[in-house]
Amino acid sequence: MPGKGESSDKEKHLESFLKIGLDERTAGNTVANKKVTANLVAVIDEAGVTDGCSRTVGNLLYTVATKYPANALVHRPALLQYIVSSKIKTTAQLDAALSFFGATASEDFKLNEFEEACGVGVEVSEEEIERAVNEVFEENKNVILEQRYRTNVGELLGHVRKRHPWADPKIVKQFVDAKLYDLLGERTAADDEKPTKKKKEKPSKVEVKTVAVVTPEPSEEDINPFLIFPQPEENFKVHTEVFFSDGSILRCCNTKELLEKHLKATGGKVLTRFPPEPNGYLHIGHAKAMFIDFGLAKERGGGCYLRYDDTNPQAEKKEYIDHIEEIVQWMGWEPFKITYTSDYFQDLYDLAVELIRRGHAYVDHQTPDEIKEYREKKMNSPWRDRPVAESLRLFDDMRRGLIEEGTATLRMKQDMQSDNYNMYDLIAYRIKFTPHPHAGDKWCIYPSYDYAHCIVDSLENITHSLCTLEFETRRASYYWLLHALGLYQPYVWEYSRLNVTNTVMSKRKLNRLVTDRWVDGWDDPRLMTLAGLRRRGVTSTAINAFVRGIGITRSDNSTINLDRLEYHIREELNKTVPRAMVVLHPLKVVITNLEAGSIIDLDAKRWPDAQTDDASAFYKVPFSNVVYIEHSDFRVKDSKDYYGLAPGKSVLLRYAFPIKCTEVILDDDKETVLEIRAEYDASKKTKPKGVLHWVAESSLGVDPLKVEVRLFDKLFLSENPAELDDWLGDLNPESKVVVPSAYAVSLLQNATVGDRFQFERLGYFAVDKDSTPEKLVFNRTVTLKDSYSKVAK
Repeated sequence: MPGKGESSDKEKHLESFLKIGLDERTAGNTVANKKVTANLVAVIDEAGVTDGCSRTVGNLLYTVATKYPANALVHRPALLQYIVSSKIKTTAQLDAALSFFGATASEDFKLNEFEEACGVGVEVSEEEIERAVNEVFEENKNVILEQRYRTNVGELLGHVRKRHPWADPKIVKQFVDAKLYDLLGERTAADDEKPTKKKKEKPSKVEVKTVAVVTPEPSEEDINPFLIFPQPEENFKVHTEVFFSDGSILRCCNTKELLEKHLKATGGKVLTRFPPEPNGYLHIGHAKAMFIDFGLAKERGGGCYLRYDDTNPQAEKKEYIDHIEEIVQWMGWEPFKITYTSDYFQDLYDLAVELIRRGHAYVDHQTPDEIKEYREKKMNSPWRDRPVAESLRLFDDMRRGLIEEGTATLRMKQDMQSDNYNMYDLIAYRIKFTPHPHAGDKWCIYPSYDYAHCIVDSLENITHSLCTLEFETRRASYYWLLHALGLYQPYVWEYSRLNVTNTVMSKRKLNRLVTDRWVDGWDDPRLMTLAGLRRRGVTSTAINAFVRGIGITRSDNSTINLDRLEYHIREELNKTVPRAMVVLHPLKVVITNLEAGSIIDLDAKRWPDAQTDDASAFYKVPFSNVVYIEHSDFRVKDSKDYYGLAPGKSVLLRYAFPIKCTEVILDDDKETVLEIRAEYDASKKTKPKGVLHWVAESSLGVDPLKVEVRLFDKLFLSENPAELDDWLGDLNPESKVVVPSAYAVSLLQNATVGDRFQFERLGYFAVDKDSTPEKLVFNRTVTLKDSYSKVAK
């Protein structure tokens, strides 16, 4: 619990923050953050507003406290005087000032250049704003009239800002709103209706066995998500401040010499890395990482390494290495280079020796339990201050295999009193007498992730080291180590981890499901592994569209409803796959007024908007006196809200004729329906409401094509099974239902593994690898029902 003095300081700071106009919530959150509190207290003091100020000034001061570049602190008092005197009074001006000082750093600057860069003294009159708004509306008039109140007002404001970057944004918004009203008049009910979705044009010819990559239509999701990242030449700014328990602060940034050396080596290109550990199959969370790592490099014309983080020889397998390389390519990404952390084992060892020489590492003999206990108590290891020469000798003994496994580690000498647990003398090397899958038996000591990751990033001249938010607390250790060794420091940025409902994503849990045979391997279609999604029939295009739609923000609530993924899958498949008819649970219907053996060939549509003059858009289906419909499409007792077949009632067989039920053949129990007798209306004068899919005998006494259909559903019943103690008890017993004897139209008989179809009224399906020449197997990719677009679109 905080002491009385600490509690009193918090109350004092809270009162001070409220005086400058911060709202209670912001002030409270600030007090809870020691770093921001310290910065804001200093800013208030430097600005001379300890007695308070206006809310406008206070909000700008808060921005300075949270965003001011640490490499330019010498200039901060000057900026604060501009804010207090209202020479800088808008967020646009302040953003420009922060950029100016970030580039200037601690060097001298010319006042006139600063004022020009920040719009100091520039007054934009209301007449100028009104004129700019009128010009923007005139240029975009046709679009505004078409979209009316659905017009993207943000874009209009942006156009005005380009003309007058220092205009008061509130006044600009007032003029834009008034102009919209003048042009469009009162908002109508039609303006609040969702726009009607235009039908997509189908490709003129689409082969069943190949699926064209479809370019998505422009939408909000198409906005470039990589604009938030700086350019490589900007990597001289302070990334992180590491606060030490002795009161010192390490401001992590590259020296001019290091950055120039880096830029010379890379030619100024963006270099990222996708660094999976080869200890399992990649899942949909890795799809987000790939999208960010490879996507940023592609967008900037750079390259992305595929780097296997293979520091643990006991967990890695060649099976996983081969899978990762193959699945990266399937996802549409091309690595700049394929490397292994083990490629750098000698460099890493040499740098570890240098770290010891510099007094920043030591050989430790504590057991794992002792290390844990000492960390919890913030106590130094008894061996922390052993002589450098002794640690050098012992580390060499570790390398030569002279020390037993588990009796020594190399630890970094960081800060055991830090507020950050990841600065508690992390392990750099441990002994493992295990051959390495890639490096062979040369080494018996292996580097840890915390030691190797940042160094290899530096050695490969990575410009942007991007990872998920759980690594944020490791940022201090990352930069501490590079600083201690005098190495180039990449720009580090963390984003929210991607989790999807009704599944588990941890490799430990996935491995349990696979090894204990709860699922049928790493590519089981119920899993959110990329191999499983592919086998299920999901395209890489749909996965990437899903990831792009989520964005790459730092918001830590990235558990996405499965419906959203399914929406993107449907959007993709609806445009690319042909239609076919399949009956899962066949019920025999005998057409009594059609001669046995008589066949009528009919045209069925491959595409819903097929044109009659395009023969390739149709396939032939036979209509005979024996057809099959779904058991669920027949009831003995009819009702008003039921559109299926019932005694004395008519339905339309899709692409064929209306039929009317004339007789029902029951089993001996007088309840089970065995067969239906019906008559068809050859003239098609009957106009029933219900339309059913069906499959017919292609010749007398010959059953239709028989196929197996696997209906997959959510693997877990709960949205977040990982939080449950008995998470295996939450497995959905209906997650896989096998229909062994469905009937299909002959169009499907030549389908091959991976081919995708829409089974009319049933969903989207893909041919599974378990198919044989004797029997095709289809996996349900997704149903036709779409709940996400109704709620969230």
